[in-house]
Amino acid sequence: WRHHTQSFQPWTGGPSRSKKKELTDWAPIAKRLEDVILGTMFLVISLPFWPIIILAIKCESTGPILFRQRRRGRHQDVFEVLKFRTMAVMEDGNDVRQAQPRDPRVTFVGRILRRTSLDELPQFINVIKGQMSLVGPRPHALVHDEAFSRLLEKYPDRHQMRPGMTGLAQVSGLRGPTSAPGSIEARVEADLAYIKSWSIGLDLKILSKTFWAVIAGTNAD
Repeated sequence: WRHHTQSFQPWTGGPSRSKKKELTDWAPIAKRLEDVILGTMFLVISLPFWPIIILAIKCESTGPILFRQRRRGRHQDVFEVLKFRTMAVMEDGNDVRQAQPRDPRVTFVGRILRRTSLDELPQFINVIKGQMSLVGPRPHALVHDEAFSRLLEKYPDRHQMRPGMTGLAQVSGLRGPTSAPGSIEARVEADLAYIKSWSIGLDLKILSKTFWAVIAGTNAD
């Protein structure tokens, strides 16, 4: 995947002029079936890990097992994304800081969960409920979503599709904090390229790359 080639231009307001369109005809049905079948299968396979993770979180620190944060889904509908808690804080408002390398807010167990992507397992529930997809643009906290929409005209076009647990951007090396304008622009370009060229084959390829990235310890986000 090639990184962005255009210079970053801040959004000056007004509706998006992108010509990319959301999935039509049979595609939404096929993608939803893919999510339900594979999502259910992955959830069942992951269930034996849940008691171990829950016990580890409870033994290390007080607080809820699950981290819940509002994100925007398809057509900008708001939902609560689910993760195993990896931090000592539960940020969801106007002051949400993205995790940084060696972030002191991340617990010891949390570092292991994040490194192995096991903290993402509860999102299979989001997928089965139809709030997320296995593959698609990664969702951001609402405050970041609004900020990115102001900065980049094409950013809202990502909401043509359900957000994903992984995506083309993540397996293309465009992961981690999005503090610089160029980093979010590159990620959006990858997201829109995925929407434009979606196929079941592309989803399976991205899922395969994500699996091997997790095994290698270079988790996709």
